[in-house]
Amino acid sequence: MKIGLVGLPLVGKTTFFNLLTHAHAEVSNFATGRVSSNIGSAKVPDHRIDFLAKLYNPKKTTYAQMDFIDVPGLVSGASTGKGVGNQFLEDIRKVDALVHIVRAFENPDVLHIDGSIDPMRDIETINMELLFADLGIIDNRIQRIDTSKKVTKENLAEKEVLIKCKEGLENGLLIHQIALTDDEKELLKTFSFLSEKPMILVINVDESGLKSGDYPQKEQIKQYAIERNVPFMEICAKAEAEISELEEEDRLMFMEELGIVKSGIDILAETTYNYMGLISFLTAGEDEVRAWTIKKNTDARKAAGKIHSDIERGFIRAEVVKFKDIKELGNMVKAKEKGLFRLEGKEYIVEDGDIINFRFNV
Repeated sequence: MKIGLVGLPLVGKTTFFNLLTHAHAEVSNFATGRVSSNIGSAKVPDHRIDFLAKLYNPKKTTYAQMDFIDVPGLVSGASTGKGVGNQFLEDIRKVDALVHIVRAFENPDVLHIDGSIDPMRDIETINMELLFADLGIIDNRIQRIDTSKKVTKENLAEKEVLIKCKEGLENGLLIHQIALTDDEKELLKTFSFLSEKPMILVINVDESGLKSGDYPQKEQIKQYAIERNVPFMEICAKAEAEISELEEEDRLMFMEELGIVKSGIDILAETTYNYMGLISFLTAGEDEVRAWTIKKNTDARKAAGKIHSDIERGFIRAEVVKFKDIKELGNMVKAKEKGLFRLEGKEYIVEDGDIINFRFNV
Protein backbone atom coordinates (compact mmCIF):
# COMPACT_ATOMS: atom_id res chain seq x y z
CA MET A 1 0.00 0.00 0.00
CA LYS A 2 1.30 3.44 -0.96
CA ILE A 3 0.54 6.52 1.11
CA GLY A 4 1.25 10.13 0.12
CA LEU A 5 2.04 12.60 2.91
CA VAL A 6 0.91 16.15 2.14
CA GLY A 7 0.73 19.42 4.05
CA LEU A 8 2.01 22.96 4.28
CA PRO A 9 5.69 23.60 5.05
CA LEU A 10 6.73 23.52 8.71
CA VAL A 11 3.84 21.39 9.98
CA GLY A 12 5.96 18.38 11.04
CA LYS A 13 5.35 16.35 7.89
CA THR A 14 8.92 15.11 7.49
CA THR A 15 9.20 14.49 11.25
CA PHE A 16 6.12 12.26 10.92
CA PHE A 17 7.69 10.56 7.88
CA ASN A 18 10.85 9.85 9.90
CA LEU A 19 8.77 8.48 12.76
CA LEU A 20 6.93 6.08 10.47
CA THR A 21 9.90 4.88 8.44
CA HIS A 22 12.80 5.27 10.90
CA ALA A 23 14.49 7.33 8.21
CA HIS A 24 16.59 10.38 8.97
CA ALA A 25 15.37 12.78 6.33
CA GLU A 26 16.48 16.35 6.97
CA VAL A 27 14.12 18.40 9.15
CA SER A 28 14.34 22.19 9.29
CA ASN A 29 12.83 24.97 11.42
CA PHE A 30 12.38 27.13 8.35
CA ALA A 31 11.03 26.71 4.83
CA THR A 32 13.88 25.28 2.74
CA GLY A 33 12.31 25.07 -0.71
CA ARG A 34 13.04 21.34 -0.77
CA VAL A 35 12.99 20.04 -4.33
CA SER A 36 12.61 16.28 -3.93
CA SER A 37 10.24 13.86 -2.24
CA ASN A 38 11.31 11.57 0.59
CA ILE A 39 10.48 7.89 0.04
CA GLY A 40 10.46 5.18 2.70
CA SER A 41 8.65 2.10 4.00
CA ALA A 42 7.34 0.79 7.29
CA LYS A 43 6.13 -2.59 8.39
CA VAL A 44 2.57 -2.73 9.72
CA PRO A 45 2.78 -3.84 13.37
CA ASP A 46 0.88 -7.09 13.88
CA HIS A 47 0.83 -9.00 17.17
CA ARG A 48 -0.40 -12.08 15.28
CA ILE A 49 2.76 -12.20 13.18
CA ASP A 50 4.83 -11.75 16.36
CA PHE A 51 3.07 -14.73 17.96
CA LEU A 52 3.31 -17.00 14.91
CA ALA A 53 6.99 -16.15 14.40
CA LYS A 54 7.72 -17.34 17.94
CA LEU A 55 5.60 -20.44 17.39
CA TYR A 56 7.18 -21.52 14.08
CA ASN A 57 10.62 -19.90 14.29
CA PRO A 58 10.53 -19.48 10.48
CA LYS A 59 13.42 -18.73 8.16
CA LYS A 60 11.64 -15.53 7.15
CA THR A 61 9.06 -13.26 8.79
CA THR A 62 7.21 -10.78 6.59
CA TYR A 63 4.86 -8.12 7.88
CA ALA A 64 2.43 -6.18 5.71
CA GLN A 65 4.11 -3.03 4.44
CA MET A 66 3.16 0.59 3.89
CA ASP A 67 5.21 2.74 1.51
CA PHE A 68 5.32 6.48 2.14
CA ILE A 69 6.04 9.41 -0.15
CA ASP A 70 6.67 12.69 1.69
CA VAL A 71 6.30 15.47 -0.88
CA PRO A 72 7.71 18.98 -0.31
CA GLY A 73 5.40 21.32 1.60
CA LEU A 74 2.74 22.92 -0.54
CA VAL A 75 1.64 26.55 -0.29
CA SER A 76 -1.45 28.38 -1.42
CA GLY A 77 -1.17 28.65 -5.20
CA ALA A 78 1.08 25.60 -5.61
CA SER A 79 -1.32 24.14 -8.17
CA THR A 80 -0.59 27.15 -10.40
CA GLY A 81 3.17 27.06 -9.89
CA LYS A 82 3.78 29.04 -6.69
CA GLY A 83 6.35 27.81 -4.18
CA VAL A 84 7.81 24.55 -5.43
CA GLY A 85 4.84 24.38 -7.78
CA ASN A 86 2.72 21.35 -8.47
CA GLN A 87 5.42 19.15 -10.02
CA PHE A 88 5.65 17.04 -6.88
CA LEU A 89 1.93 16.37 -6.87
CA GLU A 90 2.72 14.00 -9.73
CA ASP A 91 4.78 11.92 -7.26
CA ILE A 92 1.60 11.02 -5.37
CA ARG A 93 -0.88 10.48 -8.22
CA LYS A 94 -0.41 6.70 -7.97
CA VAL A 95 -0.74 6.36 -4.19
CA ASP A 96 -3.66 4.53 -2.59
CA ALA A 97 -4.44 7.21 -0.01
CA LEU A 98 -3.35 10.66 1.15
CA VAL A 99 -2.43 11.63 4.70
CA HIS A 100 -2.67 15.35 5.41
CA ILE A 101 -0.50 16.46 8.33
CA VAL A 102 -2.11 19.50 9.96
CA ARG A 103 -0.25 21.74 12.39
CA ALA A 104 -1.94 22.36 15.74
CA PHE A 105 1.19 23.07 17.79
CA GLU A 106 2.76 26.35 18.89
CA ASN A 107 6.51 26.79 18.57
CA PRO A 108 8.12 30.25 18.47
CA ASP A 109 11.22 28.73 16.87
CA VAL A 110 9.19 27.31 13.97
CA LEU A 111 7.05 30.06 12.49
CA HIS A 112 3.91 29.05 10.62
CA ILE A 113 4.21 29.95 6.96
CA ASP A 114 0.91 31.87 7.15
CA GLY A 115 1.80 33.56 10.43
CA SER A 116 -0.66 31.87 12.79
CA ILE A 117 -1.94 28.49 13.95
CA ASP A 118 -5.24 27.85 12.17
CA PRO A 119 -5.79 24.14 11.40
CA MET A 120 -9.10 24.61 9.55
CA ARG A 121 -7.56 27.22 7.27
CA ASP A 122 -4.66 24.86 6.54
CA ILE A 123 -7.01 21.97 5.77
CA GLU A 124 -8.87 24.18 3.31
CA THR A 125 -5.61 25.38 1.72
CA ILE A 126 -4.41 21.86 0.92
CA ASN A 127 -7.88 20.78 -0.23
CA MET A 128 -7.97 23.70 -2.65
CA GLU A 129 -4.56 22.85 -4.10
CA LEU A 130 -5.64 19.25 -4.74
CA LEU A 131 -8.92 20.52 -6.16
CA PHE A 132 -7.29 23.01 -8.54
CA ALA A 133 -4.72 20.46 -9.68
CA ASP A 134 -7.55 18.09 -10.64
CA LEU A 135 -9.60 20.86 -12.27
CA GLY A 136 -6.67 21.62 -14.56
CA ILE A 137 -6.52 18.01 -15.76
CA ILE A 138 -10.31 17.87 -16.23
CA ASP A 139 -10.39 21.08 -18.28
CA ASN A 140 -7.55 19.85 -20.51
CA ARG A 141 -9.23 16.50 -21.11
CA ILE A 142 -12.65 18.01 -21.90
CA GLN A 143 -10.98 20.40 -24.35
CA ARG A 144 -9.19 17.48 -26.06
CA ILE A 145 -12.47 15.59 -26.43
CA ASP A 146 -14.24 18.69 -27.77
CA THR A 147 -11.54 19.37 -30.38
CA SER A 148 -11.06 15.74 -31.42
CA LYS A 149 -12.03 14.86 -34.98
CA LYS A 150 -13.35 11.48 -33.87
CA VAL A 151 -15.38 11.27 -30.67
CA THR A 152 -16.46 7.78 -29.53
CA LYS A 153 -19.33 6.79 -27.23
CA GLU A 154 -16.70 6.10 -24.59
CA ASN A 155 -15.36 9.64 -24.98
CA LEU A 156 -18.84 11.08 -24.51
CA ALA A 157 -19.44 8.97 -21.40
CA GLU A 158 -16.06 10.06 -20.07
CA LYS A 159 -16.86 13.72 -20.77
CA GLU A 160 -20.18 13.42 -18.94
CA VAL A 161 -18.57 12.14 -15.75
CA LEU A 162 -15.76 14.70 -16.03
CA ILE A 163 -18.33 17.50 -16.19
CA LYS A 164 -20.04 16.02 -13.12
CA CYS A 165 -16.70 16.06 -11.29
CA LYS A 166 -15.93 19.59 -12.46
CA GLU A 167 -19.25 20.86 -11.12
CA GLY A 168 -18.58 19.17 -7.79
CA LEU A 169 -15.07 20.61 -7.55
CA GLU A 170 -16.33 24.09 -8.42
CA ASN A 171 -18.75 23.75 -5.51
CA GLY A 172 -15.89 22.94 -3.13
CA LEU A 173 -16.27 19.16 -3.05
CA LEU A 174 -13.33 16.82 -3.46
CA ILE A 175 -13.94 14.05 -5.99
CA HIS A 176 -14.13 11.36 -3.28
CA GLN A 177 -17.02 13.35 -1.77
CA ILE A 178 -19.01 13.33 -5.04
CA ALA A 179 -21.61 10.56 -5.45
CA LEU A 180 -20.34 8.49 -8.37
CA THR A 181 -21.51 5.11 -9.65
CA ASP A 182 -19.06 2.22 -10.04
CA ASP A 183 -19.19 2.70 -13.82
CA GLU A 184 -18.36 6.39 -13.46
CA LYS A 185 -15.46 5.61 -11.12
CA GLU A 186 -14.15 3.12 -13.68
CA LEU A 187 -14.08 5.88 -16.33
CA LEU A 188 -11.92 8.01 -14.02
CA LYS A 189 -9.35 5.32 -13.20
CA THR A 190 -6.70 6.42 -15.70
CA PHE A 191 -6.61 9.99 -14.36
CA SER A 192 -5.49 9.16 -10.78
CA PHE A 193 -7.17 12.31 -9.48
CA LEU A 194 -5.66 13.52 -6.22
CA SER A 195 -8.94 14.60 -4.66
CA GLU A 196 -10.48 11.22 -5.47
CA LYS A 197 -8.11 9.44 -3.11
CA PRO A 198 -9.15 8.58 0.45
CA MET A 199 -7.89 11.27 2.83
CA ILE A 200 -6.82 10.86 6.46
CA LEU A 201 -6.07 13.86 8.68
CA VAL A 202 -3.17 13.70 11.14
CA ILE A 203 -3.39 16.53 13.67
CA ASN A 204 0.13 17.26 14.88
CA VAL A 205 -0.05 18.64 18.43
CA ASP A 206 2.57 19.60 21.02
CA GLU A 207 3.22 17.72 24.27
CA SER A 208 0.75 19.81 26.26
CA GLY A 209 -1.94 19.21 23.65
CA LEU A 210 -1.22 15.49 23.71
CA LYS A 211 -1.49 15.31 27.51
CA SER A 212 -4.60 17.49 27.79
CA GLY A 213 -6.31 16.19 24.67
CA ASP A 214 -7.03 19.79 23.69
CA TYR A 215 -5.66 21.94 20.89
CA PRO A 216 -6.78 24.82 18.63
CA GLN A 217 -10.06 24.20 16.75
CA LYS A 218 -10.42 20.61 17.92
CA GLU A 219 -14.23 20.70 17.90
CA GLN A 220 -14.31 22.29 14.44
CA ILE A 221 -11.99 19.60 13.10
CA LYS A 222 -14.16 16.85 14.65
CA GLN A 223 -17.28 18.34 13.08
CA TYR A 224 -15.54 18.69 9.71
CA ALA A 225 -14.40 15.05 9.87
CA ILE A 226 -17.86 13.77 10.81
CA GLU A 227 -19.64 15.72 8.07
CA ARG A 228 -17.23 14.48 5.38
CA ASN A 229 -16.58 11.00 6.77
CA VAL A 230 -12.86 11.77 7.01
CA PRO A 231 -10.94 9.90 9.74
CA PHE A 232 -8.44 11.83 11.82
CA MET A 233 -5.83 11.00 14.41
CA GLU A 234 -3.87 13.08 16.88
CA ILE A 235 -0.14 12.73 17.42
CA CYS A 236 2.84 14.65 18.76
CA ALA A 237 5.28 13.74 15.99
CA LYS A 238 8.27 15.52 17.54
CA ALA A 239 7.96 13.85 20.94
CA GLU A 240 7.22 10.43 19.51
CA ALA A 241 10.09 10.64 17.01
CA GLU A 242 12.48 11.41 19.88
CA ILE A 243 11.04 8.60 22.02
CA SER A 244 11.35 6.10 19.16
CA GLU A 245 15.14 6.50 19.28
CA LEU A 246 15.32 5.31 22.92
CA GLU A 247 15.85 1.83 24.32
CA GLU A 248 12.62 -0.11 24.79
CA GLU A 249 12.43 0.31 28.58
CA ASP A 250 12.92 4.08 28.39
CA ARG A 251 10.61 4.31 25.38
CA LEU A 252 7.75 2.63 27.23
CA MET A 253 8.30 4.86 30.26
CA PHE A 254 8.13 8.09 28.26
CA MET A 255 5.14 6.87 26.23
CA GLU A 256 3.27 6.17 29.46
CA GLU A 257 4.24 9.59 30.83
CA LEU A 258 2.79 11.30 27.75
CA GLY A 259 -0.26 9.05 27.61
CA ILE A 260 0.78 7.47 24.30
CA VAL A 261 -0.96 4.09 24.18
CA LYS A 262 -0.11 3.23 20.56
CA SER A 263 2.71 4.39 18.29
CA GLY A 264 2.09 6.58 15.26
CA ILE A 265 2.46 3.72 12.78
CA ASP A 266 0.07 1.56 14.86
CA ILE A 267 -2.61 4.25 14.82
CA LEU A 268 -2.10 5.16 11.17
CA ALA A 269 -2.16 1.52 10.01
CA GLU A 270 -5.30 0.79 12.04
CA THR A 271 -7.02 3.95 10.79
CA THR A 272 -6.04 3.31 7.18
CA TYR A 273 -7.12 -0.35 7.18
CA ASN A 274 -10.48 0.49 8.75
CA TYR A 275 -11.14 3.45 6.45
CA MET A 276 -10.16 1.64 3.27
CA GLY A 277 -11.86 -1.63 4.17
CA LEU A 278 -8.68 -3.72 4.36
CA ILE A 279 -7.86 -6.86 6.35
CA SER A 280 -4.94 -9.26 6.60
CA PHE A 281 -4.90 -13.02 6.25
CA LEU A 282 -1.87 -14.97 7.37
CA THR A 283 0.27 -17.82 6.12
CA ALA A 284 2.47 -19.69 8.57
CA GLY A 285 5.10 -22.40 8.43
CA GLU A 286 8.77 -23.12 9.04
CA ASP A 287 9.79 -21.38 5.81
CA GLU A 288 7.87 -18.14 6.33
CA VAL A 289 5.26 -16.41 8.47
CA ARG A 290 3.59 -13.65 6.47
CA ALA A 291 0.69 -11.17 6.47
CA TRP A 292 -1.19 -10.52 3.22
CA THR A 293 -3.34 -7.42 2.81
CA ILE A 294 -6.64 -7.77 0.94
CA LYS A 295 -9.99 -5.97 0.70
CA LYS A 296 -12.80 -7.06 3.01
CA ASN A 297 -15.25 -9.52 1.43
CA THR A 298 -12.54 -11.07 -0.77
CA ASP A 299 -13.24 -14.74 -1.55
CA ALA A 300 -10.69 -17.49 -0.98
CA ARG A 301 -9.80 -17.89 -4.63
CA LYS A 302 -9.01 -14.20 -5.12
CA ALA A 303 -7.09 -14.15 -1.85
CA ALA A 304 -4.98 -17.02 -3.19
CA GLY A 305 -4.14 -14.84 -6.18
CA LYS A 306 -2.58 -12.32 -3.80
CA ILE A 307 0.14 -14.90 -3.18
CA HIS A 308 0.50 -16.08 -6.79
CA SER A 309 -1.68 -16.17 -9.89
CA ASP A 310 -0.94 -19.91 -10.30
CA ILE A 311 -2.51 -20.61 -6.90
CA GLU A 312 -5.65 -18.69 -7.90
CA ARG A 313 -5.85 -20.43 -11.26
CA GLY A 314 -5.34 -23.92 -9.82
CA PHE A 315 -7.29 -23.36 -6.61
CA ILE A 316 -8.69 -26.56 -5.04
CA ARG A 317 -9.56 -25.53 -1.47
CA ALA A 318 -8.37 -23.46 1.45
CA GLU A 319 -7.31 -24.95 4.77
CA VAL A 320 -8.41 -22.34 7.34
CA VAL A 321 -7.93 -21.89 11.06
CA LYS A 322 -8.64 -18.73 13.09
CA PHE A 323 -5.68 -16.99 14.71
CA LYS A 324 -7.55 -16.64 18.00
CA ASP A 325 -7.95 -20.42 18.17
CA ILE A 326 -4.24 -21.02 17.55
CA LYS A 327 -3.32 -18.45 20.18
CA GLU A 328 -5.72 -19.93 22.71
CA LEU A 329 -4.70 -23.56 22.12
CA GLY A 330 -1.01 -22.97 21.45
CA ASN A 331 -0.48 -24.81 18.17
CA MET A 332 -2.05 -26.16 14.97
CA VAL A 333 -2.21 -29.79 16.16
CA LYS A 334 -4.50 -28.93 19.07
CA ALA A 335 -6.68 -26.80 16.79
CA LYS A 336 -7.15 -29.81 14.49
CA GLU A 337 -7.95 -32.06 17.45
CA LYS A 338 -10.67 -29.61 18.53
CA GLY A 339 -12.18 -29.59 15.03
CA LEU A 340 -11.27 -25.94 14.49
CA PHE A 341 -9.37 -26.63 11.27
CA ARG A 342 -11.70 -26.26 8.28
CA LEU A 343 -11.61 -26.89 4.54
CA GLU A 344 -13.25 -24.09 2.56
CA GLY A 345 -14.12 -23.69 -1.11
CA LYS A 346 -13.39 -20.88 -3.54
CA GLU A 347 -16.42 -18.82 -2.47
CA TYR A 348 -15.44 -18.68 1.20
CA ILE A 349 -15.12 -15.04 2.32
CA VAL A 350 -11.75 -14.59 4.00
CA GLU A 351 -11.83 -12.97 7.45
CA ASP A 352 -9.24 -10.85 9.21
CA GLY A 353 -6.74 -13.08 11.01
CA ASP A 354 -7.50 -16.25 9.07
CA ILE A 355 -4.43 -18.50 8.84
CA ILE A 356 -4.70 -20.16 5.45
CA ASN A 357 -2.91 -22.86 3.52
CA PHE A 358 -4.08 -23.05 -0.08
CA ARG A 359 -4.27 -26.38 -1.92
CA PHE A 360 -3.91 -25.98 -5.66
CA ASN A 361 -2.99 -27.84 -8.83
CA VAL A 362 -1.61 -26.22 -11.98
